[in-house]
Amino acid sequence: MEVDKPRIISPVNWQSQAEEELEYKLRELKFRQELRKDWILFIVRDVVIFSGAIAFVFAICGYSLFILINR
Repeated sequence: MEVDKPRIISPVNWQSQAEEELEYKLRELKFRQELRKDWILFIVRDVVIFSGAIAFVFAICGYSLFILINR
């Protein structure tokens, strides 16, 4: 019967684990940055521009109604 020997973690293996962990954190950080950038683009494109377009349409309608009433 063989006795299981305790595993010895070599410095190279430990270093690769540390690099792997840093790489994982870097990927997570990049993902969060992309997500943040996507949200900023969503807010600018869909909220601000859409609201501006609706305000512009209401302004044109109001001006047209004002011109029709004052004739």
